[in-house]
Amino acid sequence: MTRLFLICLSLFSHCSASADQFVLFDVTFELTKKEADEKKSHFFVTKEMLSKETPKDWTAPVDYRNGTIHLRLEVLEKPAGKRPATWSVCYIPNKGQKNGYGCTSTPKYTEEGVYEKDVKMTEFWNHDSIIWTEGIDHMSLVLKGDGGGKDHAHLKLDPEHYFPTKVRMTLVQVSRGATYDPALMPE
Repeated sequence: MTRLFLICLSLFSHCSASADQFVLFDVTFELTKKEADEKKSHFFVTKEMLSKETPKDWTAPVDYRNGTIHLRLEVLEKPAGKRPATWSVCYIPNKGQKNGYGCTSTPKYTEEGVYEKDVKMTEFWNHDSIIWTEGIDHMSLVLKGDGGGKDHAHLKLDPEHYFPTKVRMTLVQVSRGATYDPALMPE
């Protein structure tokens, strides 16, 4: 009886650990120098591009605000030259405070390939500027050089090392206490 209970408990724990996560977005796009000049190196993941599972309140009934992000960047095309680049991944809320938004970033990369990382929601830049109970309006993805911060790629003196670029970015939101399930990643 006890062994059966533990097996059932183990199965239930596994199911709940992987169930409280969703793909926030999965986008493939190209950014040219002309587009980057017009949009200040930004690509916008609009509300319509976000998952229909995106909660209005990120704190309840499921706590995504204190969970993690699994970020996957697939660099499909990048100019030759091995110049380091990164993408800032910014949450633009329906209602903010302080500076009004918060960001994390992809790993730095110098060539085509797949780059992944996990980030705690409470550890990215200005995460507390978002009123999480009010939800997210959209996401801003910003191409930058290796300096991060205000090192927007369209302002670089050597933009030919950054543009054009084509990437696929996928963001999986994992709730507090849950474990990222790679099976959720779209093919």
